[in-house]
Amino acid sequence: MFEKLIAFVMSLIAGFCGVFGIPYYAVGEKVDMSKFELTWEDDFEGDGVNWNNWSGHFAWETNTVRRGGIWNKKMTSVKDGCLTIRTEYYPEGLDGGPAGYYTYGMDTRNSFNQTYGYFECRCILPKGYDVWSAFWLYCDGVCDVSDKGVNGAELDVYESLYYGGRKPNMVSSNIHIDGYEARHQALGSHKFLLKGDPYSEFNTYGLEWNADGYTFYINGAKSFSTDWGGVSAVPEFMILSVEVGGNDGVAAGNNLDGIDSSDFVVDYVRAYQYK
Repeated sequence: MFEKLIAFVMSLIAGFCGVFGIPYYAVGEKVDMSKFELTWEDDFEGDGVNWNNWSGHFAWETNTVRRGGIWNKKMTSVKDGCLTIRTEYYPEGLDGGPAGYYTYGMDTRNSFNQTYGYFECRCILPKGYDVWSAFWLYCDGVCDVSDKGVNGAELDVYESLYYGGRKPNMVSSNIHIDGYEARHQALGSHKFLLKGDPYSEFNTYGLEWNADGYTFYINGAKSFSTDWGGVSAVPEFMILSVEVGGNDGVAAGNNLDGIDSSDFVVDYVRAYQYK
């Protein structure tokens, strides 16, 4: 009874903080892994990215402009059981591209898509003002405006874009539906504080998704649940990405707060289905 009361109080606090955009710690119940079975994983063993598992996320083989940076697959590496996506400034450009910040985004579009289950990554966030990493789910139905989120939703399990701010040890979770133009809708960012230093220490970020809604987790503890927008009922794929603030390949800041290079380090990405 006492545990249920505590859970109820914490849900009220979480709801209040979510409505008013107040960051808080994920202190809800732990994810129940006993109801899942593993369906896909990449533990990043070996000496390079397994490109049978990953594709460039809307990125071609060479340079693809993405916000204030340029995506190039050469910015990825694997060592000691971890993937690294580096963000680095190249004054002379890379592979014939212009001077600027180079980084990368990659997805499982061609290797793995799944409807419902639990999805998780364990990672260290990249340092740098305007360096924005994320673990998210997506499908082409996100741009279908006929049935809100049921046809597909962008599910941002976590996004990191607060380095150098008043609360740098913070991430957010978001949901986007109905494309990105006039009919676009988004659930306001839910912001969560992290203990320790997420720019040098690993944390896990997870999402449980079923017909009833979405439940987000940080280090296995529930952060919040919602069925906002109509729950996606179609297969989606997973994405790891790093973006740089700005437009047309030109960074918003002169030197991203003195950071010439920064690493997004991922220990694993895993997907589970209900048993």
